[in-house]
Amino acid sequence: MRVLGVDPGLTRCGVGVVEGVAGRPLTMLGVGVVRTSADADLGSRLVGIERGVEAWLDEYWPELVAVERVFSQHNVRTVMGTAQASAVAMLCAARRGIPVALHTPSEVKAAVTGSGRADKAQVGAMVTRLLRLDAPPKPADAADALALAICHIWRAPAVNRLQQAHAAAKASRPSSNATVRKVPR
Repeated sequence: MRVLGVDPGLTRCGVGVVEGVAGRPLTMLGVGVVRTSADADLGSRLVGIERGVEAWLDEYWPELVAVERVFSQHNVRTVMGTAQASAVAMLCAARRGIPVALHTPSEVKAAVTGSGRADKAQVGAMVTRLLRLDAPPKPADAADALALAICHIWRAPAVNRLQQAHAAAKASRPSSNATVRKVPR
């Protein structure tokens, strides 16, 4: 499975591509950051992020895009910018018919480090170890994007099994539109 991880942000949008399957060594295919100027107007920044994400999609042809789920913070302005950058990444994937998965920061940290409260240095160190890199990717947004991709590759089999079990259970239940006949005793 080839996954493009996206750590959304208006100024720095981390991107990283990881290939592999759960239980086997993973391979980093590319890592970087799509940057926009804080002085540019919002529309221009979103177009810049779109162009950057599109370039990564063109180059790596991922099977899935894993994006960090935006969560509530005290700084509404930061949340809005992150959500807007996230939406651009999801839109780029959707245009191409590429599935998108959202993962919370604590989910990613727990998958990669074993602790949902890990700091950026711990995430960077584990990404370095898991992908057999010489040094942690810089800036931290790039390492976070790789961590998103790793998290999805590792969690996808379990999530798929859960979805299949849920679908099978739902299919075996009578639908609410079905007539239930009582059999006389």
